[in-house]
This record gives sequence, C-alpha cells and structure tokens, in this order.
Amino acid sequence: MNSGAADVARDRPRIVVADDHPELLDAIGRRLATEFDVLRSVREGCALVSAASELRPDAVISDIHMPHLNGIEACRRILRSGFCKNAILMTMYDEPELVRSALAAGIRGYVVKVDAAEELIPAVRMVLTGQTYLSRGVLKKWTP
Repeated sequence: MNSGAADVARDRPRIVVADDHPELLDAIGRRLATEFDVLRSVREGCALVSAASELRPDAVISDIHMPHLNGIEACRRILRSGFCKNAILMTMYDEPELVRSALAAGIRGYVVKVDAAEELIPAVRMVLTGQTYLSRGVLKKWTP
C-alpha cells in the first residue's frame, strides 16, 4: 500500500482562486493551502472560466470586480457549464443587491473580505457540503 503526503494531498478539495490584486491573491492562496489544493490563482474573470474548464476544481473562489469579466458572471458561466459545482465570492462589497445577484447566479458562498481571515475556510467547507454560507458582514445588512 502506498501512503504519504502525496496520497493525502490528492484527497483534499481542489480550489481555483481569482482576484485582481496580486498580493491579496497570494495571501488567499497561502491561507487556503493549509486545507485545500490550490490548483491555480488567476487575476481576471475570463482566466477563471478557462482555469475551471481545464482543471475541473471542487470549488472556485472569486472577487466580484475584476478585469474582462466580473466574478458573478464568471461564476455563473462556470456553474452553468458544469466545470465546477461550487462557487464562493470573496469581496469587499456587502450590498444586499450584490448578494441577491450572486445567489441568483448559483453562488452559494459570499464572504466579505474584512471577515475572510476567520470565515473563508469555514465558508469553503460549508459550500463543499452543499450548504450556503453568508458572511456575518452580509447577514448584518441583508434580509431575503
């Protein structure tokens, strides 16, 4: 029987991350790598769709405002195409209309960046089990 770190890593959920700020993208990737395999980090929406198409991750995590294609539309395309079944937005925006747009697109996780240090990994875990996660920063302002 073959065992070791490579076998353990193969069992970890696979993630693709998108944010147009390189330093934040790097920090997110390092944080997520403690529990997940970060397959690729990209800086714009079209690249996120391409990466999801190629890699078929377990989840994608995206900012909303990015060049070429916003995160909500990129996630909508990924989910509709079947490239990935789980999408999470991590954004600085907590406006209820953006949350509604995200949920309507099939996105099941919405994390406000100021809460991300504590909430991103639990959000990914919940979304991977089929649940919806809304950041506490969103819940303070949002009613369905």
